[in-house]
Amino acid sequence: MKLPRRKFLQLAAGAAALPALPRYALALDYPTRPIHLIVGFPPGGVNDLYARLIGQWLSERLGQQVVVENRSGAGGNIATEFVARAAPDGYTLLLTSSVDAWNTAIYDHLNFNYLRDIAPVASITQGFGVMEVGPSFPMKTVPEFIAYAKANPGTVNMATGGPGSGPHVYGELFKVMAGVDLVTVHYRGVGPELPELMSGRVQVGFDPIAASIAYIKAGKLRPLGVTATRHLDVLPDVPPISDFVPGYEARAWSGIGAPAKTPQEIIIILNGEVNAVLADPTFKARILDFGSEPFANSPGEFAKFIVEYTEKWAKVIRAAGIKAE
Repeated sequence: MKLPRRKFLQLAAGAAALPALPRYALALDYPTRPIHLIVGFPPGGVNDLYARLIGQWLSERLGQQVVVENRSGAGGNIATEFVARAAPDGYTLLLTSSVDAWNTAIYDHLNFNYLRDIAPVASITQGFGVMEVGPSFPMKTVPEFIAYAKANPGTVNMATGGPGSGPHVYGELFKVMAGVDLVTVHYRGVGPELPELMSGRVQVGFDPIAASIAYIKAGKLRPLGVTATRHLDVLPDVPPISDFVPGYEARAWSGIGAPAKTPQEIIIILNGEVNAVLADPTFKARILDFGSEPFANSPGEFAKFIVEYTEKWAKVIRAAGIKAE
């Protein structure tokens, strides 16, 4: 915590432009009171879990409590709008994620512009999915699955965690890139979906590794491929789908956002502290236990990533006609 403040002090002392000094002084005092980290989903979910984990570590480093506040509803949009309208002073932050990027295309009339109104502060995690089938499904590889689906169009059911969920958009991208006709079957979350997949009532899912890994290890689900473009330590023997469908890649991510016009000095302080947490071996181990990976970036790198991610998935979502229900 001390090092970033000293760096800013040195910058302020050496700055030729004196009018900049009050701005640096404001940043150097930050934070002087608790910070509220807003989560757009109920307690117990993945985003809530990451918020509480990073919040605990940041509280210790910043010397001020990071209070996690759940404002669920409208697919996370209630929380995002709340932060977009908050004072840009660094005391109201958003646990932002891939869901926010997807929502720009899933919802037609939002009262905010995500890319304009939320300033990227720091990325925290990235996680990948796994293409998996039940144990009774006869196909054991991605090429075998594609051949079977093409020979039997419209007969293979693809389970999702609901319209606009990760399993849904990952699966829609696969359908387009692999050229297969799968029947989309929605459930109210990944939790209700997985038992249906294990029972064979639906044939394939593109699910979060964190949600599936225990069933895979128990032999209740068979992984065919991961949505990363490389082998993953958590499933070292499972090939990337991109080995068979060139260019295929799908991942979820989480990070911290702030209201637009938050002083850059405050964003840099927060980014430095988050990246320091991500480098801690104990924190890294906790993230890996959840089936995700630490995902460190500068604010500029994170902003570029979000723009490219949003553009990529908007094309998939619009082509598939995915809308909020």
